[in-house]
Amino acid sequence: MSKKYFEDNNDPEFLYQMLSRLESDCKYFLGNGYEKHLWALSITEQISAMKEIYNKLDEKPEWLTMEQINEYENKMILKLTEKNNKKVFYER
Repeated sequence: MSKKYFEDNNDPEFLYQMLSRLESDCKYFLGNGYEKHLWALSITEQISAMKEIYNKLDEKPEWLTMEQINEYENKMILKLTEKNNKKVFYER
C-alpha cells in the first residue's frame, strides 16, 4: 500500500460506508469513467484504500470480498490499458 488513508479512523460505520463509496467508484470507472473520477485519483491508490479498509474491519462485509477487490483491480487496469491503446491508435 502506498498511503495509509484511514490509519486514524476506526469507526466501523464510517469504514463500511467508505468502502461502499470506493466500490461504487470502481463500478463507475468500469462503465465509462476515468481515473480522475476515482476518490483516490488512481487505480493503484483506490485499490490500496479499499484493501486498507477491508483489512482493518474485524467483521468483513457480506457484500464484498478481498477476491472481488482484486478482480476490480485487474478489470480496471485492463480497461485503462485498453483506453490508452485506443488513444495511441487514434493519435497516429
